[in-house]
Amino acid sequence: MSSEFPDRPSLIAQARDSIARGSKSFALASRLFDRSTRERAWLLYAWCRKCDDIADGQDHGGTMRGVADGQARLSTIRVLTGSALQGEPTGDPAFDGFGLVMRECAIPERYAHDLIEGFALDAREWRPRSEADMLRYCYHVAGTVGCMMAILMGVDPGDEATLDRACDLGLAFQLANIARDISEDEAADRCYLPEEWLVEMDIPPGEHMKPWVRPRLAILARRMANMAAAYEESARHGTGALPPRSAWAVLAAAGIYGDIAREVARRGDHAWDHRVTTPKGDKLRWVFRAGLQVPGRARRWPAGTSRPDMLWTRPRT
Repeated sequence: MSSEFPDRPSLIAQARDSIARGSKSFALASRLFDRSTRERAWLLYAWCRKCDDIADGQDHGGTMRGVADGQARLSTIRVLTGSALQGEPTGDPAFDGFGLVMRECAIPERYAHDLIEGFALDAREWRPRSEADMLRYCYHVAGTVGCMMAILMGVDPGDEATLDRACDLGLAFQLANIARDISEDEAADRCYLPEEWLVEMDIPPGEHMKPWVRPRLAILARRMANMAAAYEESARHGTGALPPRSAWAVLAAAGIYGDIAREVARRGDHAWDHRVTTPKGDKLRWVFRAGLQVPGRARRWPAGTSRPDMLWTRPRT
């Protein structure tokens, strides 16, 4: 590990490059933040992206390939993250920047450890048995990021109600990912569809991408899209706790990413013929619509609205 800690502008510049390469959707939404929040969001994204790349053998996403040394990769993530949280230089700007933003925003370390547990599940080739198992995985790999982002945007770490809404957005994003990436995951010998769902649809183990199963798989994809929509709707009610520009960015991201789940559902049996993306024009339309929906202007999502009891709730410890 390097003994020198990179300067903050350098860390931000590299994080900006990371999000530009790794996610055009999040890069666009991040432009709506004020400068300080935007730079911190880039730093957090860069760490998430780097951990994901280490775990899956990728370079800023792209085609996922199976890895034979998952536990060793997990150990690397744990060691570098631990050093970053201790304020020690790691030699990797993604981890150094992560440590910086965690300290600047006083984000509880448990969220970082919870996210890494999601990588641990993948490293041991875990599969969800139930819907609750799937949602628990979604929390680890995406809901935690929602919580960290909310705190980064100024939400009190003790404001559990708002953090629940932030987690909901992460769950919505990950459910969209799972629905869209069923074919890619299968190619990497992964499956995040609950075993109980597959049994319910009479889909034999390992057969879910076979052509004759597609109509049944499309039913499950629509189910996930509907779940994603419910968590997306819940998340919108948390935007009243955010500064206006942060609310704008969150609402834009919710719409842009929500369109992925909606398009998967619309395509039905053909959802996995070509990778679903949100066209640039649609992204820009969501930026405009989100600006009109910012709490204080539209009052479309009252903060006092109760969170539906039917929704899965993240662990408190």
